[in-house]
Amino acid sequence: MAIVFSTEDIHPRDRLSYWREVASNAEVELSAQPAFRATLRNQVLDNVRVSELDCDPCEIGRSARNIARAGCDHFLLSIQLSGRAIIAQDDQCTVGENGSIVLVDTRRPYTMKVQGGGKSIAVIIPRRALEARLGAAAALSVRAMDAGRPLTGLASAFVSMLPSRIDAVDKSIEPRLAEQALDLIALAFSIEADQTAVLSSVRATALIRLKAAIEARLCDAALKPAVAAVAAGMSVRYANDLLSQEGFSVERYILHRRLERCRRALEDPTQAYRMIGEIAFSWGFSDLSHFGRRFRTAYGITPGECRRRAQATGESMQALRGSSTGQ
Repeated sequence: MAIVFSTEDIHPRDRLSYWREVASNAEVELSAQPAFRATLRNQVLDNVRVSELDCDPCEIGRSARNIARAGCDHFLLSIQLSGRAIIAQDDQCTVGENGSIVLVDTRRPYTMKVQGGGKSIAVIIPRRALEARLGAAAALSVRAMDAGRPLTGLASAFVSMLPSRIDAVDKSIEPRLAEQALDLIALAFSIEADQTAVLSSVRATALIRLKAAIEARLCDAALKPAVAAVAAGMSVRYANDLLSQEGFSVERYILHRRLERCRRALEDPTQAYRMIGEIAFSWGFSDLSHFGRRFRTAYGITPGECRRRAQATGESMQALRGSSTGQ
């Protein structure tokens, strides 16, 4: 269910203070005219928060004081649908407009100046969710990804469509939809990073390229470190060195991602009809007993227990929703 904040019914002299106290939730600082007009519509899609903002010209900032007080650890992905926004972080400055995607690290101070007013979509992404797909998030600098590029345009259009669709989506589908959105965003950054200079180092670019090569081939049982390295255009030694900063070798990272994909499938109620072996084989495992041992080592439970726990949790949630509806 969407939560809407709006200044429409607030007296003009009280709008700015209302927005600062309620809508910004003390996480940002706002500079604008006293009769500032804005509407914010917040929705949640699994672990991702999606917001629509329509506002007058203003300047939004996140200072070191805000960061220390809020204690948030996420990324802000902004899509400017109309109007123009100038975003600055560290020594970098970029412009968001015409559906471009801008990624901002909320753990570091930034400013966002909305010129002429306009509409935008903001997506709050947990740091861990982005790091799992792109590597060391600290290497990401604020940059605009041009919506004229194929994958960026696709990701921008997909994310921009979410606010009008979330309420109509069944709750059981939300985790998969959130994963699809994050995968598409990560794919756009990983494939088009070189052309748009999203990353601040050669190693960070190479790491994203390596992870993208692995993700594209996870279903293939023949995926080995040498295959992944060749696909990413590097040696196995360099690939291992890149992943070592996250505590992985190429072989262990491939296993980690396959197990993660299998766990998501086992916890997904829409895939309850699938046999455990079918899921394991579809994500590149060729031996069911080997898969079971690796799964238990990683998560402390067997694949079957994982599925049963997810089913029990889902049934409990349905019962709670049924009892609340009946009241």
